[in-house]
Amino acid sequence: QVQLVESGGGLVQPGGSLRLACAASGFTFSSYAMTWYRQAPGKEREPVASIRSAGTSTSYADSVKGRFTISRDNTKNTAYLQMNSLKPEDTAVYYCESHDYWGQGTQVTVSS
Repeated sequence: QVQLVESGGGLVQPGGSLRLACAASGFTFSSYAMTWYRQAPGKEREPVASIRSAGTSTSYADSVKGRFTISRDNTKNTAYLQMNSLKPEDTAVYYCESHDYWGQGTQVTVSS
């Protein structure tokens, strides 16, 4: 059974940091790229950051470049999204996606 489980969301003040994790099981995680998406209230889901299967190449949305870092540990079947200098506009539900499978999402709220 394929599962992607996000964790690490929460409430943080502007300028703060969070690290999201996405734990994968049920498929060969190391063979597939992984993408973090987010969906804010009333908005469409958008890609935030992506990483190739071996972790050798990454890409980011312009809105998070220089603040977010995507990484993965294929020995742990887990991907991460380190989010620094968070802004209120980063508030959203964050999802991980790999091999056309999706996690359930984790809420990130940036507010004072």
